[in-house]
Amino acid sequence: MKFKSALLVVFISAATALGSVWCFAKYEEYKYAGVQEEGKLPVNYASFYGKQNAADNSIDFTSAASSATPAVVHIKIQTKAKTVQNPNYNGDDDSDPFGQLFGQLFNQPKTYQIPSQRASGSGVIVTDDGYIVTNNHVVQDADKITVTTSDKKVYTARVIGTDPGSDLAVIKIDTKGLPYLVYGNSDNVKLGQWVLAIGYPFTLDVTVTAGIVSAKARDIGIGRQNAQGNSSNSIIESYLQTDAAVNPGNSGGALINTNGELIGINSAIASPTGSYSGYSFAIPVNIVKKVAADIIKYGAVQRGYMGLSFMDLSIATNKYKSQYNVKDYNSGLYVTDVAKDGAAAAAGIKSGDIITKINGLSILSSGELSSVMGDKKPGDKLSVTYLRAGKENTSTITLKNSLGDLSSLTAKDLANKSLGANLTTISPQEASQNGLRGGVKVTGIQGGAFQKAGVKEGFIIIDANNTMIKTADQLNKLIQSSNGSVFIHGIYPNGEHIYGYRLDLGNSNGDNNNTPNNGDDDDDDDGN
Repeated sequence: MKFKSALLVVFISAATALGSVWCFAKYEEYKYAGVQEEGKLPVNYASFYGKQNAADNSIDFTSAASSATPAVVHIKIQTKAKTVQNPNYNGDDDSDPFGQLFGQLFNQPKTYQIPSQRASGSGVIVTDDGYIVTNNHVVQDADKITVTTSDKKVYTARVIGTDPGSDLAVIKIDTKGLPYLVYGNSDNVKLGQWVLAIGYPFTLDVTVTAGIVSAKARDIGIGRQNAQGNSSNSIIESYLQTDAAVNPGNSGGALINTNGELIGINSAIASPTGSYSGYSFAIPVNIVKKVAADIIKYGAVQRGYMGLSFMDLSIATNKYKSQYNVKDYNSGLYVTDVAKDGAAAAAGIKSGDIITKINGLSILSSGELSSVMGDKKPGDKLSVTYLRAGKENTSTITLKNSLGDLSSLTAKDLANKSLGANLTTISPQEASQNGLRGGVKVTGIQGGAFQKAGVKEGFIIIDANNTMIKTADQLNKLIQSSNGSVFIHGIYPNGEHIYGYRLDLGNSNGDNNNTPNNGDDDDDDDGN
């Protein structure tokens, strides 16, 4: 009997020990998911082992190319056919008899069909457990995403999060042991140094092109051109400019140095034809690294704001300089407006000041400002040097997670049964307490899309599908007009971080099986 009792104790102890080890291993796996381990190199960098002079041999790119190409993937996206309202149709509007007449005369349909579409781009694997960085414009409208790796395996990917402000997105495939690119440091990039662009242009197989860094902190205005509404306030434009050939399909691919390190994500070209004609632009890796880490951890980017508007004196016309009486200045940022609840106002900065330095670094243009602000988060402190009436001053700004400028709101409740929650416009007092312009609180979560997405009680929605949300009515209309899914960003009351969730509205997005297959999809049309 004693032997059986002892055997039982041994068995229970062994089971407990094994269970503890298994639980700890699972916790460690969750804790470090999507994180590059410091000092550890993936197997695809084996060609650099023992070659101390590889980085110095600037005319031999073979080691860098062979190390990096296995970590660059081909991304193919598919969008479903959609039925949308015709903005030119007025036939049902009794208040507009001319609209009815001309709508009928010219046979304008009430709705029209957008056919299904296919496109492709590139992506960069940044962790061995399947996190991939690409451009937001590659995947933003996708209903289905497939990823083809360098060994010709095909996976179905899911979107972890997007950041239109930097034109970056993170997607994931469910596999392990992948080659990945090691982050470099874009602050150390020098003009004239050799770089390689890697991607899948025109749906060709992986392609490597070479060039040099032509410029840094380049602001080409493409983000503000594509921005809608208030989203332009969070646009980051600080590109590395190169003359490495980049074409449609290269978007989201890698820009590397001769060490094989990632220094940028190829994002845009300057061309009158839509194809490469001499200049290409990449998002610096220091911005990429910060955005990707935030998206993987929170689902949204933790971006710090100063809460001001400015005019870039390096590109402003003499007309605008004369209007603000600063025509004698050719560089710096002229502050045109300061949000009353923003970080800049709290630091004493006023309209009419000219910002010349941040943390001791000269700020001669908006591109240099974006370069400095790209990796900053709420709570970070910046030393800002500015001119006021010709006198130099310095203040310390503590960044906030919003722009300030609280708007007056009217509270309204909406019960959205399909989403399984109540949506309530927050009061001006609650908005002010959380440093917001407005928002919609989620309560009464019982099943539905909010519960499935992991949203918790009390979450405040401030953005949906990259549109600022202030009222429950506005959110409800956006949800009703959306197909497939809605991406929401927001905060928990008195929290420090912004979180992102994807609400599935019930339309199937295709196969979610992330197991690889050795075939390939039909050839897609070119996309960038």
